[in-house]
Amino acid sequence: MTQTAERMYDFHVWANQTLINRLKELPSEVFRQEIQSVFPTVAKVIAHIYLTDRVWLDILGGRDMKAAMEASWQITEAIESKNLDELEVMYTELSLRFKAFLQEQPDLEKKITVDNPYASVRDTSMTEMVLQVVNHATYHRGNVTAMLRQMGHASVMTEYALFWYAGAEQHA
Repeated sequence: MTQTAERMYDFHVWANQTLINRLKELPSEVFRQEIQSVFPTVAKVIAHIYLTDRVWLDILGGRDMKAAMEASWQITEAIESKNLDELEVMYTELSLRFKAFLQEQPDLEKKITVDNPYASVRDTSMTEMVLQVVNHATYHRGNVTAMLRQMGHASVMTEYALFWYAGAEQHA
């Protein structure tokens, strides 16, 4: 499963970059255009994915979930104010840190006790947490697709199977 977790994280990085590349093709005002949707702007979705990735990396590194979430809340406004190019750089830096962390782990099946303030205490493997990161972002990339369509723009496919066929898997 360790290889699967790392491969899925590679997919996550590829899918986020694919979506960012599509957003960079669109008129710049689309990124902050307010609409009635799950999030008020695409910018807030992209920031949310980034911030949640940071939270999970902190948890994987041993930080308490509540503390990791509070640290994220403290920087939310600053992250949401970033433009797409700045967020792209931040995503790249975070993905490199995340990837290095995963590669340093001798056992991604190791269980970590997670005390989720919205649920309960649970022992969860590092692999499961990586899959949560990937699944969470996949869900929100779907939100962005719907939001772009609502604004009259096509999105881009970021499905896992496309990752295989695009050859991205070999380059990750």
